[in-house]
Amino acid sequence: MGQRYIMRKLFLFISLFVLCSSVWAERIKDLAHLAGVRDNQLVGYGLVVGLDGSGDQTSQTPFTVQSLQNMLKQFGITLPPGTTPQLKNVAAVSIHARLPAFSKVGQTIDVTVSSIGNAKSLRGGALLMAPLKGADGRVYAMAQGDLLVSGLNAQGSDGSSVTVNVPSVGTIPNGATVERIVPNPFMQGDFITFDLNHSDFTTANRLAVAINETVGPGIAMPMDSVSIRVSAPRDTSQRVAFASLVENISVEPGEAAARVVINSRTGTVVIGANVKILPAAVSHGTLVVTITENQQVSQPGAFARRGRTAVTDQSDVDIGLQGNHTFMLQPNITLQDIVDGVNRVGATPADIVSILQALKQAGALRAELMVI
Repeated sequence: MGQRYIMRKLFLFISLFVLCSSVWAERIKDLAHLAGVRDNQLVGYGLVVGLDGSGDQTSQTPFTVQSLQNMLKQFGITLPPGTTPQLKNVAAVSIHARLPAFSKVGQTIDVTVSSIGNAKSLRGGALLMAPLKGADGRVYAMAQGDLLVSGLNAQGSDGSSVTVNVPSVGTIPNGATVERIVPNPFMQGDFITFDLNHSDFTTANRLAVAINETVGPGIAMPMDSVSIRVSAPRDTSQRVAFASLVENISVEPGEAAARVVINSRTGTVVIGANVKILPAAVSHGTLVVTITENQQVSQPGAFARRGRTAVTDQSDVDIGLQGNHTFMLQPNITLQDIVDGVNRVGATPADIVSILQALKQAGALRAELMVI
């Protein structure tokens, strides 16, 4: 398939699919991403100075003093041997940032600065120049600037204190300058690959079919349930325009698998639309255990010589069920039917979890039960 044919298709169909996309369809850019085109994590270490007495306690964080001494040596300042500066306005911090794909030298990125010592607050501080390294150990950006701290820490003379949010973490908008480009495979080879955000064979097949119907037959080929390989022109400008066309094609994704998600900590239950259950009878009730303590007096016999009056405890245990309800779940029940049936018996989130788990154990729940 020649590049001219691809470009003609590109400009012919781009307006058609933007205007005539299905209401239920989603764009490919919302369903998938280009393989190899991703953010990269950066991390660094540095010093924040200018704090108002809320910095690290040097007796407990010797690495802060060592870092300051190493920095001063770079400016030709050497402290006398045995000198330990008592710092209150300096804090050792870790720095992390995300380097977006296609970032160029000279662009700026946001950084987050976090205290790694015992500094009480970073408010009012400024980060000194610090390198940010990638996973390969290379420096990709340099960070420096004034911190923005949303947290607040106030302390009274009697020792009482008030803390709002987290004052030991701050941000520097546009605080790092990119120094190195991260290569990516977008311009390499004769193909570009789209990876689905969620693995699904149906969606992968539909995505390939939609691309072939838009650009031309044989352009896209699904590789598995995640990846779709697409033939692309080698010219830089044409490849960018081609990727723009493809990512704006609308595709109706496959229906999600039947799944019930339960958060055991919060009691949240989310039931997918395709969840169905087989006929089953559910009994819901509240188990009540009542324990009553009674004290009884025990006296010795009339002719006992050494007997004593004693008080003994007697426990009465009563177990019963209150509010018993039983309802029948019919075949091919829907999500709305499940919700209505559970609400009809007045079940709490914990009761719903128990009912769903029991239905799964009985083989009546036709869905994947996920507990997080």
